[in-house]
Amino acid sequence: MRFHSKFLLTALIPAPAFAGSATEAIGSTLTMLLGLAAVLAALYACLILLKRVQQKTGSAQARMQVIGATAVGPRERVVLVEVADRVLVLGVAPGRVTRLDSLDSASVPRAPATPPPSLPDFQAKLNELLKGVRRAR
Repeated sequence: MRFHSKFLLTALIPAPAFAGSATEAIGSTLTMLLGLAAVLAALYACLILLKRVQQKTGSAQARMQVIGATAVGPRERVVLVEVADRVLVLGVAPGRVTRLDSLDSASVPRAPATPPPSLPDFQAKLNELLKGVRRAR
């Protein structure tokens, strides 16, 4: 009778479907993690490549500096740009840049660099406003 009850019990309660495929689950998880690592490595390589390309083009931009600009119309400006030992006077309009003049760098007067006016501390200003509100109550 014991033999029959065990046989009936195993026949009535099926084995879980995932029990035999535990190695398959581990294998697919490992495959997914390796694929993720490959994608992350490719992204990292692209990031390094972009940084190198930007460094090569960035050195040319270091020799060029905008000295000043003024608006002469709603969308037009006159810009002073220093390139090496020359200062270019450029007219800039939407879709168009025109060289108006070229000057020696030594002949262009420079204003001394002044720090921007300091704004009041936000936290102090907020505390002052909150004290005024508390007193009004």
